[in-house]
Amino acid sequence: MKWLSDYVDIDVTPREFSEAMTMSGSKVEGYEIEGSEISKVVTGKVLSIEKHPDADKLVVCQMDVGREDSIQIVTGATNLFVGAVVPVCLDGATLPGGKKIKKGKLRGVVSEGMMCSLGELGLTVNDFPGTIEDGIFILQEPCGLGLDIREVLGLNDTCVEFEITSNRPDCLSVVGLAREAAATFHVPLKLKEPVVKGSGGDIHDELKVEVQNTDLCFRYVAKLVKNVTIKPSPRWMRERLRASGVRPINNLVDITNYVMLEYGQPMHAFDLRYVAGNSICVRSAKNGEKITTLEGVEHELTDRMLVIADAEKPIAVAGVMGGEYSGIMDDTATVVFESASFQGSSVRTTAKALGIRTESSARFEKGLDPRNCYEAILRACELVELLGAGEVVDGIIDEAHFDAEPKRVKLEPEWTNRFLGINVTRDYMVEVLESLSFQVEGDDIIVPSFRIDIEHKADIAEEIARIYGYNNIPTTVIRGVAEASLTPEQKFETAIGNIMLALGCSEVATYSFISPKYYDKLGLPQDSALRRSVTISNPLGEDTSVMRTTTLPSMLEVLSRNYNNRNPKAWMYEIGKVYLPKGEELPDENNKLTIGLYGGNADFYTLKGMVETLLDRLNVTGWDIAVSPDVIPFHSGRCATISKDGVELGVLGEVHPVTLETYGIGTKAYLACFDFAALYEGQSEEKSYHPLPKFPASNRDLSVVCDEDLPVIEIEKTIRQSVGKILEQVEFFDIFRGDQIGKHKKSVSYSIVLRAQDRTLNDEEADNAIKKVLKNLEKIGVTLR
Repeated sequence: MKWLSDYVDIDVTPREFSEAMTMSGSKVEGYEIEGSEISKVVTGKVLSIEKHPDADKLVVCQMDVGREDSIQIVTGATNLFVGAVVPVCLDGATLPGGKKIKKGKLRGVVSEGMMCSLGELGLTVNDFPGTIEDGIFILQEPCGLGLDIREVLGLNDTCVEFEITSNRPDCLSVVGLAREAAATFHVPLKLKEPVVKGSGGDIHDELKVEVQNTDLCFRYVAKLVKNVTIKPSPRWMRERLRASGVRPINNLVDITNYVMLEYGQPMHAFDLRYVAGNSICVRSAKNGEKITTLEGVEHELTDRMLVIADAEKPIAVAGVMGGEYSGIMDDTATVVFESASFQGSSVRTTAKALGIRTESSARFEKGLDPRNCYEAILRACELVELLGAGEVVDGIIDEAHFDAEPKRVKLEPEWTNRFLGINVTRDYMVEVLESLSFQVEGDDIIVPSFRIDIEHKADIAEEIARIYGYNNIPTTVIRGVAEASLTPEQKFETAIGNIMLALGCSEVATYSFISPKYYDKLGLPQDSALRRSVTISNPLGEDTSVMRTTTLPSMLEVLSRNYNNRNPKAWMYEIGKVYLPKGEELPDENNKLTIGLYGGNADFYTLKGMVETLLDRLNVTGWDIAVSPDVIPFHSGRCATISKDGVELGVLGEVHPVTLETYGIGTKAYLACFDFAALYEGQSEEKSYHPLPKFPASNRDLSVVCDEDLPVIEIEKTIRQSVGKILEQVEFFDIFRGDQIGKHKKSVSYSIVLRAQDRTLNDEEADNAIKKVLKNLEKIGVTLR
């Protein structure tokens, strides 16, 4: 933010700045105040140093920290001397990483604080050259005592992190973000032309540049600096680089990094000693040609890669990284500054092929403005003179091979207002565009060269909208749509979700693409039709290589993950698609409702009750349930199929123990899977409502004996058909097996409620209804107990 203040004057809090910039299109990921973890650390001077009475490697120091009385600190540092000014942690101080300093005793002697090293303050010797890394940080610049160390060291900047989209490489710079901030906060932008005094001579007498591949290199600008002095950069530059996450190295290297961050233009500096023939050629590499880059790794090049070469060999991979002898060394005397523009796609493919990704390649591959090369190299030379790093030779080599004609887009205020749904004046639109560095001449908008994302009038409308404020655009109904509403299928899906949530389930969402191994884990036979999956032609990996034909393995994976993360209960549901292949045609995409349970005292009847409640709430009536002995992956005899009018709605049951072991689930689990379309078609359109009863009910309990394998649902159906209209409710409430019943027999009990809507039932009517029930039950082998 200190760097940004060179270009715009903004008096807002970091939070207000971040929110405003995000709303105008420059998304802020977050911000951090440097040194925020440091507190109660001040400057202090060593007044005296005495040996510790009981420790050979410790000394006792009296410190002046700007108070009336001095404080005493015990330390083992060996680089201290009387008069040294150092960072002092007072009692209760905090340091980066959450470290706290408290008053205490060391070998029986009171220590009222601690003196800090660079590392303890989160700094390195690159931030403060001339200091030592493993001793107390001795301040080299004069300063007062008792001052906050953050202010003294410049550890008080605010760093804002932006997420810049790939179509806005101009914002990968301080200047680019300054333009956005100026437009966002309606303040002037303070840009200035770099001024280079020069020292005489002519670069053309000492360096030659040729661009052979003008398709991949749009511009190449070079300047020459003589009598270079390699030394640390000034503190203000080191602070800004550190705050931007760049490690300071030396003045020449820091200048190239500084200009890259400030202007968004990557630069490179060559040591002229290693440029053979004092000649630079921008050309395609030769197949098999090799270069060892600055990282010390040898790379083999191809003719699809662009290189910077001297008269003999490649000395840099264009836009990616320099060669090992192209860097700045301690004895470098003459430097060639390079500022170039390369084709973004070429840089990206080269960087990927070589396995190298740098700050430079990340910028070049997005497509940079060739016009920025000139300003950037002048800024670098201006900094060279400002820092006393060398003498800039007069003249500049500028090989330009790009269309300098600016793009033009028509300004159409009426269309823009209609497109955005706002009503602003043409003058306001012009004001917004000019604040973003556009020029308006009549009805023509001249697009600034750095805005590579502007192509047509819709892009102009977006510029107007983001500065006007998306939150200020009124809400309107889409043209041509009278009233947006959910389709019946969408309403049905919403209803299912609400019911499942009310039943205590949590919704999950799993991937539609799975591994073929899922079918093996599920135990599907090799000839199962469910193994015929749609195969993805370019999958992310084997684990996501086919489209699922069943949702059961996905739900089992969820249950397994929850169980193995020690979740004692997992009641889940998902509405997800399966994909059934149809030869060369697109597959059928069918929605399935999948329910999975374990824990929370869940059993088969818990799941069955949930399913019955679901069907009841969805108004799916007249359904049948039947035992399904051999359905994978369910336990034989503990699985049932629900159907209506011969159409299967779904299946539910207990998961087979072998499957549970395969998935690592150490408790009983239950699954249900229903076809969404079948449920939707099975719902009754008519809903019947009955008034509260006016007449009393007649209750009868009935216990009957039947074969073990007779489903109790058949008994219930017979009761309902036999009683007819006066039946209000039939409820199964008990089952009994024992010797007195007989082998392979069971006793089941029902509570039957009889009621007429127009009169009070008498005992004869109720008894006749029960007699009819018993008569019809005998036809299916059921007798009164």
